Amino acid sequence: MSSFNPWLILPVAAIVQPAFATEYLTIPQAQQALFAEASAFQKHFLHFSDEDKDRIEEVSDVRQRWDEQQIWRAEKGGQFLGWFLVDKVIGKHEYITYAAAISPEGDVIGIEIMDYRETYGDEVREASWREQFVGADAASRLKFNKDITNIAGATLSCRNVTNGVKRLLVIHSQHLK
Repeated sequence: MSSFNPWLILPVAAIVQPAFATEYLTIPQAQQALFAEASAFQKHFLHFSDEDKDRIEEVSDVRQRWDEQQIWRAEKGGQFLGWFLVDKVIGKHEYITYAAAISPEGDVIGIEIMDYRETYGDEVREASWREQFVGADAASRLKFNKDITNIAGATLSCRNVTNGVKRLLVIHSQHLK
């Protein structure tokens, strides 16, 4: 009868990189964070044709991957406050789920990182980085590393969230006005 030797599995455990997936905010929590004064959120999902996706890409220079965009109309006592959009972009290897709040006029009110699945680079959650988007609209350039600063060690996350916000602003200008 042989005995189990845990030292034999140690080399295998050392080469397996752990997967990190952190849910920071649920949809209701992100809605509350971005539209604290809202009393209601009405689901307003958009469905895109191939032509719609091509137009979004043509204007934003960012591919629209999804056929459906998750959107809610934020209201307080029947008064329209803006749009709450949930989106996903790729980090280095995994998706980053984030939410954007866009005013009725089409300006970014704020963004929140909801899920971050990469092993590093989650500094995109820092308020100082996310605040760079506030006030941007579909006409804003949002050039990565010029208008939106990079965070060392989070370059792909920074670039792809920036591109995602650009795309959401175009979606607003084309489909939500």
